[in-house]
Amino acid sequence: MTDTAAATGTDRTVADFWFDPVCPWAWMTSRWMLEVEKVRPVTVRWHVMSLAVLNEPRLDDLPEEYRQLLTEAWGPVRVCVAAEQKHGAEALGRLYTALGTRFHNQALPRTRETVVAALEEAGLPAELADAADTDEYDAELRISHQEGIGLVGEDVGTPVISVPGADGERIAFFGPVVTPAPKGEAAARLWDGTLLVAGTPGFYEIKRTRTTGPVFD
Repeated sequence: MTDTAAATGTDRTVADFWFDPVCPWAWMTSRWMLEVEKVRPVTVRWHVMSLAVLNEPRLDDLPEEYRQLLTEAWGPVRVCVAAEQKHGAEALGRLYTALGTRFHNQALPRTRETVVAALEEAGLPAELADAADTDEYDAELRISHQEGIGLVGEDVGTPVISVPGADGERIAFFGPVVTPAPKGEAAARLWDGTLLVAGTPGFYEIKRTRTTGPVFD
């Protein structure tokens, strides 16, 4: 995997971003990363991970409502990995924006109709929606998931972000969990600060209790 300028043909840092399209917090972070692209020499490269895969070992211990979400999560993430496999990471990014806008901002149901509309908006074949109901791409999904979660450990979730560090080692972290998505210079400051703490050897966690849910623009 190419990490820096060769991936884009420009002098920009590539930030690899793993997401599950049904996660509202990953969606918030992804919109922040699009702002970061505007204010820092950063290019986001999109990858899929899966909350359903992540939670397989503890499925019986989860609340029924969350188990239902995980069941519904298989379809959209399978469509995403099919799009990535057939059309590349840039197409995956377009599809994520189209899906996320519908799932989160517009609160549309996670149905085939919604997925097909997102595919059409992203300029992708509608037949990719067929992947939702098959395990054809599950091996590739699990590989992509493990590439992301393997960087940060099994006790976190989505999103995972990874960038090359100054010493050649990769800097990887879960989050940040933030709402609403910062814009402009606020987005830049959060990016700079996140890299600062994540790049500190031995640094693991900053956390406080969430007092509000995702605020979608």
